Amino acid sequence: MKYLGLFILMSMLSIHQTIRAQSEKNPFGLVYEGAITENVDGKVNILPVRYKLNGIDIAANVYTPANYDRTKKYPAITIAHPNGGIKEQTAGLYAQHLAEAGYITITADAAYQGASGGQPRHMDKPQFRTEDIRGMADFISQYPGVDREHLGALGICGGGGYTLKAVQSDKRFKAVATLSMFNTGIVRKNGFLNSQISTIQERLKQASKAREQEAGGGEIVYSGVDGITDEELAKVSTLFYRQGYEYYFRTHAHPNSTFLYTTSSLMDLMAWNATDDIELIDQPLLMIAGSNAQTLYLTLDAFPKATNAKSKELFLIEGATHIETYWKPEYVNQAVNKLVDFYQNHLSTTDL
Repeated sequence: MKYLGLFILMSMLSIHQTIRAQSEKNPFGLVYEGAITENVDGKVNILPVRYKLNGIDIAANVYTPANYDRTKKYPAITIAHPNGGIKEQTAGLYAQHLAEAGYITITADAAYQGASGGQPRHMDKPQFRTEDIRGMADFISQYPGVDREHLGALGICGGGGYTLKAVQSDKRFKAVATLSMFNTGIVRKNGFLNSQISTIQERLKQASKAREQEAGGGEIVYSGVDGITDEELAKVSTLFYRQGYEYYFRTHAHPNSTFLYTTSSLMDLMAWNATDDIELIDQPLLMIAGSNAQTLYLTLDAFPKATNAKSKELFLIEGATHIETYWKPEYVNQAVNKLVDFYQNHLSTTDL
């Protein structure tokens, strides 16, 4: 057992070294295909920025369209990243594609995660994730060239659930879209595909005990994973999680990305639901998901509840799984084309 533990430790060190080497290939840390490697006049550019949100230092990337002119007016879109994700992965991919379509876009690492500040690390409370989206709106609304009357939102995976919550009360957002929406509160409470309903109270007690330990100055307790060996990956039977681990720890790995979250966060997550008060959404709504996504049930649950949306559309990408909408070109292209049509219809501005 001692040698097995040493082997796993060495394997994890090797994985993290590989991840770091991959991210260093791009000067902006981007790990998606076709990512910007240098800012060139006349093309889409990326600007890393930092700003304060409730006293916490937030790390974000702003993408500007080709031939960006700060004296003109552009619609803008905030993009909230998935659970476990960061701005350099799929959120950046969609931010870049939407900038190519003429939008100023911003994607930020959630507070307590990625390159953003906040302690303890990897805290994942829904009220903070929702506030992250409002903070992106605060910042980008003041950015040169942004038409603040034409602000849209896009949320991916967990960021989709938090975006649904943010726009319920934040009417600066004039159009709202989600991709592969993941209602984190429901999944943390009931388990994925409602597989843990019988252990809700037990897990709440564990979360409460973890908070008690933190309050007493003890060690921070974490749930989730921060890496996976090939042997462990081969044993993952759920397609959603297996493809997720492959994406985050193999094909699109980044040292700032992790599936860890503080166990005490479950006290907030398990009592939270992205669809509570969803009838407050009166903006146009587009929800996109893969037809083969195991998470599709979460989008199908939320969509009919948005009864007061000015208009709404459910768009299924035939054959796509949840994780494949993050990176697979044929599915990403379909999602981007649909998003561009949607935002053009609801965020049009005359100065472009």
